[in-house]
Amino acid sequence: MKTLHVDLGARSYPIHIGSGLLDRPELYADRLRGRQVLIVTNVTVAPLYLERVRAALEDGHEVESLVLPDGEAYKTLQTLETVFDALMELRFNRRCTLAALGGGVIGDLTGFAAACFQRGVDFVQIPTTLLAQVDSSVGGKTGVNHPRGKNMIGAFHQPRLVLADTDTLDTLDDRQLRAGLAEVIKYGLIRDAAFFDWLEAHLEALLAREPGALAHAIEVSCRTKAAIVAEDEREAGTRALLNLGHTFGHAIETGTGYGTWLHGEAVAAGMVLAAHLSERLGWLPAATVARIERLLERAGLPVTPPRGMGVEDFLGHMAVDKKAVDTGLRLVLLRGIGEAVLTQDFTSEQLRATLDRALAGA
Repeated sequence: MKTLHVDLGARSYPIHIGSGLLDRPELYADRLRGRQVLIVTNVTVAPLYLERVRAALEDGHEVESLVLPDGEAYKTLQTLETVFDALMELRFNRRCTLAALGGGVIGDLTGFAAACFQRGVDFVQIPTTLLAQVDSSVGGKTGVNHPRGKNMIGAFHQPRLVLADTDTLDTLDDRQLRAGLAEVIKYGLIRDAAFFDWLEAHLEALLAREPGALAHAIEVSCRTKAAIVAEDEREAGTRALLNLGHTFGHAIETGTGYGTWLHGEAVAAGMVLAAHLSERLGWLPAATVARIERLLERAGLPVTPPRGMGVEDFLGHMAVDKKAVDTGLRLVLLRGIGEAVLTQDFTSEQLRATLDRALAGA
């Protein structure tokens, strides 16, 4: 087991990464401050892991569970209300803990419920997808989607613990694994050129689910994210770099209907769009853009936007992006592999031309 720490003073917490962690009560015990625990999971994950987590938590705790539908389409205020209803019916108090057992949707929704219930209760993250283990479970971003924009309703609320059991990836389908690799590749692009090199050399091992390769990729990704979150917890500056490809990607998810494209798939296409705009600005050579595209294609990820979306569709959805400010849209772009910047140094004409070119080839 590897243990990393997100250093946020009184809100600091550990990230445990390794095999067989679900069944270790001692990893949970000192992070649970009250007796009441509600495990929130979904219909896909519950048959696989719910009873194991319940057994690990039951010693000394009153454990209940709530099983929700699976999918991005259920990351809504209506589903959030279901969590609140359960907490009220169970008469949970403000010392309770919510345990998010599942992927990014469950983690985001459960964390937001914890941020709101009785003005804030504890929660722990038990991510079971690669994307959640390397990204969404760390950092305290919680929320739900709005029909007009992804993750537009939410709060910063840090977990008390992240427990990433790599064995849960054995039951992850190939498409979800590839979607998680998009976020892994993102870390190499924004801050770690050597890690990007490593990914190029070890991608086949990751796709084959070799435990050592997966554990290394998860550790490096979490270490990078933990360091960035410690620098900038509420995304005043540096943390926005973690959104490389996400402004374009969120437009894809919203425009195609939540769940049609997986989050990682949309981010992959979004990172290619960001790379092409960076090239148009003279920041990236064409060979580097091609290198980025090759790695994403090898990972089985899309590198072009979806058919059916137009430039105006993209721009309309991007206009409500959370990184937009009074002076207009900001994007995370690249000055090199491992060197991301948050910038407004592009014109609307350059952005439109980039989208036009990509959509023509979709």
